[in-house]
This record gives sequence, structure tokens and C-alpha cells, in this order.
Amino acid sequence: MHAEPRNGQAQVRLRIEQMDCPTEERLIRDKLAGDPRIGLLEFNLLQRVLTVGHDQALPDILAAIQSLGFNAEVLEDSADEPPAPAPHKPWWPLAISGIAAVSAEVVHFTQAAPEWVVAAMAVVAILFCGLSTYKKGWIAIRNRNLNINALMSIAVTGAMLIGQWPEAAMVMFLFSIAELIEARSLDRARNAIRGLMDLAPPRATVRQADGSWLEVEVKAVSLGAVVRVRPGERIGLDGEVVAGSSTINQAPITGESLPVEKGVGDQVFAGTINEAGSLEYRVSAAARDTTLARIIKAVEEAQGSRAPTQRFVDRFSQIYTPAVFAFALAVAVIPPLFLGGTWLDWVYRALVLLVVACPCALVISTPVTIVSGLAAAARKGILIKGGVYLESGRDLDLLALDKTGTITHGKPVQTDFLPLQEQDAQRYRELAASLASRSDHPVSKAIARHADEQNVARVEVTAFEALAGRGVKGEMNGQLFYLGNHRLVEELGICSPALEQTLEALEKQGKTVVALCSERAPLALFAVADTVKETSREAIRELHELGVKTCMLSGDNAHTARAIAAQVGIDEARGDLLPVDKLRVITEAQEQHHTVGMVGDGINDAPALAKAQIGFAMGAAGTDTAIETADVALMDDDLRKIPAFVRLSRSTGSILRQNIVLALGIKAVFLVMTLSGEATMWMAVFADMGVSLLVVFNGLRLLRK
Repeated sequence: MHAEPRNGQAQVRLRIEQMDCPTEERLIRDKLAGDPRIGLLEFNLLQRVLTVGHDQALPDILAAIQSLGFNAEVLEDSADEPPAPAPHKPWWPLAISGIAAVSAEVVHFTQAAPEWVVAAMAVVAILFCGLSTYKKGWIAIRNRNLNINALMSIAVTGAMLIGQWPEAAMVMFLFSIAELIEARSLDRARNAIRGLMDLAPPRATVRQADGSWLEVEVKAVSLGAVVRVRPGERIGLDGEVVAGSSTINQAPITGESLPVEKGVGDQVFAGTINEAGSLEYRVSAAARDTTLARIIKAVEEAQGSRAPTQRFVDRFSQIYTPAVFAFALAVAVIPPLFLGGTWLDWVYRALVLLVVACPCALVISTPVTIVSGLAAAARKGILIKGGVYLESGRDLDLLALDKTGTITHGKPVQTDFLPLQEQDAQRYRELAASLASRSDHPVSKAIARHADEQNVARVEVTAFEALAGRGVKGEMNGQLFYLGNHRLVEELGICSPALEQTLEALEKQGKTVVALCSERAPLALFAVADTVKETSREAIRELHELGVKTCMLSGDNAHTARAIAAQVGIDEARGDLLPVDKLRVITEAQEQHHTVGMVGDGINDAPALAKAQIGFAMGAAGTDTAIETADVALMDDDLRKIPAFVRLSRSTGSILRQNIVLALGIKAVFLVMTLSGEATMWMAVFADMGVSLLVVFNGLRLLRK
């Protein structure tokens, strides 16, 4: 949520390079929200852009942001800024820190050198990876914000003050690695936006006032202009066809499995591919308002609205760490002052309490368990892009699936051949294959490919002609034959109620039907469809056994969607959906308190993939954008990996809970021993390190699953 803009306020866009995650967002929000002159705070973490509505407060806004250690750059209001590239840090300081931290652990354990050597190694480790954490932690504390950086700073400092140098170094090193992983995840999301932007060509060929054609930048094309697009080119803007006809591959926008015939009066979309003839279309939307631009915006907003789950330690620290320090201070001060206790004795007990209560075991257990789960998943061919998705997978109760390329192969094949006349069926195959082999239409290619597989002979075709939006015709053995769609049969005047009934039955099965005709009668029907993957049925059955409901979201017609859903056992099917419709379905399910996963493989799935709690991309067949926007990639397009992911997530969640109970339970026991005076410093160190080892070994069990 953010504040609403007020009338008359100026709006300014600020690029903040250090604004990478919700931690920085919270700091900035807390700093600026109390200013009455500010009425809008809108954060775009992907682009690292903050939009502020204000009343003449820009200098103070910039100063406030700078006081947090961030640099803010004012962007022009009209600038169409691409996502900013991440400022990569050199890897060698982290490598040195890791070597120093491990060396400190080894030397301390073996006592191969004096304690000052261990301390020196730990200091080196912390200096090389922890200075930025200390700086951010100090800023957070100064602004009364006890975030993860403040927690780490306190924990590491406390460990050093009581002589736990190796532990201090290792905790800071592990935290730095976790921060690096989080930053890389955001980089991938930014690259996904770049991939979407690259779909639309930068230039278009526009008709001028004198009738000539000139290539200009897409951003400069005005509404109502006429644009020409040649075969093989991408369409640069949304518009309506005013001349010509062609076959358009709309998969990047609508997800349709087959290219669509386009003629005068039909709509075309930016980012789609003109596969056949030349087209002229009148522009109906400016570059920043096209369907593709809306998809890009939807991806950004979906990513921004789905704030990452706060790590357990960050949430826990808001109560745990202040309470522990307050309690330790009370243990050190109250008994000597009011109960006649000995200062040295109770200060020592307070120090023991700090060691026992240090959250290091929790800090270490979570990444070890998550990394083990991620490694186990990688062995199964499941690429999970962060521990948050591995953790949340156990709560998945509704899975939405795209059809084309996800449940089906995404490649049309001939499924039916129905001879309609009592003559040689093989001859009909030969005539159809001969005409189909001369056409570039995907349906014709499927028929020709099937004929090749069956070794069907060809007949010489003369006077061949493509009939735009209907099919093809040609002479064979001195007789004219047609191969085309339902519209062509009607134009020839040879349609009948019986044929209509057959066509409707096939189309209800989700198939595209073409007819081989003579000039007097239809001779045979050929049906082409996208086929279901063999693994889809088993995957859906396993998901149902795990208690996960399934819903198909497809750009194809509703008949096709329902037919495919029935074949594989999916609970619900919805067809004729554009990307914004898929996004709406996901949002509605989330509003009904479902934990939603989305499986897709195309650009058109990107907004829904981003909005869902977990987005699954079919890795091998998926577009770059779908894979980068999604949270989990199935590397070999096997849907059975999703139930495997859910089972692994549930095992991971179980081990995480075990580790939390183990760590806090043992600490509770030692808390009682400390207050009773039974625990010593070495016992406290042993308890802390012992718990750490136990939770680490417990987490590593995932690698054996």
C-alpha cells in the first residue's frame, strides 16, 4: 500500500541504485511517510524507481534519502526508462572472507595457533564482507528500525565481544551470500522486463502524405498512421488491417497454438509475427499503450505487488533480539542492585545468557536446509530460484496451467482422416498431401508431415493458388481440387447438414478441420490438433493425491480447452483468455485465500506467472521471459516434476520446523540452567555450537531424499 496523490501535487521519479529489496523500501517509507507535504510514495523495486507526489519538498526528499546512505537521481517525467542494470560487486572480497572465516573455524577447533590469530582471521572475514552490513545496520538502528541488517550487526558484534570470533565471521559470511542470492534473483526479474521490451521492433515502415513509405521509430508513429509489414517481420504496434491478408503468429500475446488468418478489418498486436503475406494496418494504440506494453506493465506491477516473504530471522528479530538484550541487561543489573547479588557473578551469567540466546543456530540452519533442498531439486531437474519458493510450495492448493506447450506439445499434428465418398481413401490422402506440401500454413504442414511419415505418394500439381483465409487449390490429373477450411466449403456451395454435424463434433474435441473437395462435393476431412503430453495425465493425478486443485487457462477457444482438460483430468478449464484475463483469474483465486501456482511457457503467461505465489516455467520449451519471470523452471518439460516439487517443499518445511524447535528448545533448557547458576561459558559455547551442528546435519538430510 502507498499514500494517495493529492490534487495539485508535483510528481517526481527518482532512481535509487541501492534500493534492491523491501528492507530498503521500508527504511525509505518510514523516513518519508511522516512528512505532511508528501502524498504519494510508489515503489518499483524492479526498476529501482521511487515515484513521489509532493508540495515543493524535493530538496528535503533528496536530503532525507541521502541521510539513509542512498543516492537518488531525478528522472525526467517523460523518460521511458528501461530497468536499471544491477551494479555488480567484485567477487574476490567475498572469496577472501569465506577463506578467512573457514580458516578461523579450523584454527580455533584445532588450537593450532594463539587466539589472537583466530581473532585476526575473523576480523579479516568481517571487514571484507560485513562493512556494508554494519553501515546499513547502524543507519537502521539510528532510525529505530531493527531490520535484518541491524540484527546481523548486533549478533556479530555480540559474538566478538564475548570472544566467539569464528562464529562472528561465519555468520557474517553466510549473511553476505544470502544477500548476494537475493540480489541476483531481482536481476533476473529485471532481465525479464528487457526481454519483453525486445519483442516489439524499434522501427516501422509508415506511409507518408505523398504515398511514399518511410522507416521511422515506433515511438514516433502517431495514431491513425498506416504501417506496412512484410512476411517474417514483427508487428510494431497494435492496429487494424486495412489492406492485404496473412497468417499471424500471435502466440507471444494470446498463446494460441496455431497462427491466425488475418484480413481487412482484423486486429493485429505489437510483438506478433507476420508469417505469410504483406499487410497494411492502421495504428490504434501508441507505443506505450499497446497490448505488449500493457503486458510489460502487468509484469512489473505483479512483481511489485508480490512482496517477498520476510525471512524468518528478520521477523523473529523484531521481538526476540530486543527481548534477549533487555533480559540480559536485567540479569546483569537487577540482582546486584536489588537482591544483594555479586556483580561479577551476574554479569558473567548475563554474558552466558547472550551466548546461549544468540540466534546463530537459527541463522545457519535456514540457509543450510534451503540450500540442501535446492540441491536436491536440481538433481531432479527442477530449478528453484530462491528459498522462499521452496518454502511456500508446501502451501500450494491451486495450480493454474497454460495449455499449449505445457499440457500439450505445442506442435500441431494430424489426428483424424475421414473419407466422405465411397472411393479410394488412399487417393484422397495423396491429393491432400500434394496440395498441403505446396502450402506454408501450419495446418497444411501438419498434413504434409503426416503424409511423409506414412510414405504417401505425391501427385503433380498445376495451376496452384493460395486462397487467403480459406485454403489452397490446384489441378491434379486434369481435375481441380480444393483443400481448405469450413468457409471455403460454404463458398463452393457444397456444404450439408451432415457435414456441418461432423465438423462441429471434431471442433468440439479441440481440433482444426480442413476438407479436401472437388468442384462438386467434399471428399475427405483432415483434423489437426495439438496433442497431450504423455506425462500430463500422471502429473495431474499426483497433484490431486497431494490435495492440489487444477485449472487450465488457455488462449485457445473454450471447446479446445474443455476437451484437453477432460483428457488429462483437470478440474476446471477456461478458454479465450488474454494475458490480462489470466492475471485476473490468478488475482481472484488469491482473494479467495488460495495459495496459487501458475505453469506456463510463453510471453503471454508472464503477468500470471509473476502474480502467482509460485510461477512455474516449462524450461526447455519456455521463452526467456517466462523462464526469467517464473520462480521454478522444469528443465525437461515434465509436469510430474511439480508434484515432486510439492513433496520436496513439504519435507523442507518439516525439517525447518524441526530445526526451529530444536534450536529454541535447547536454548530454553540452557536459559534455565544459566539463571540457576549451573551453566558456564564453555557450556554455553558448546550448546550454541552443538545446536548449530545438529540443525546443519538435520538440514543436510534433504540431500538424501
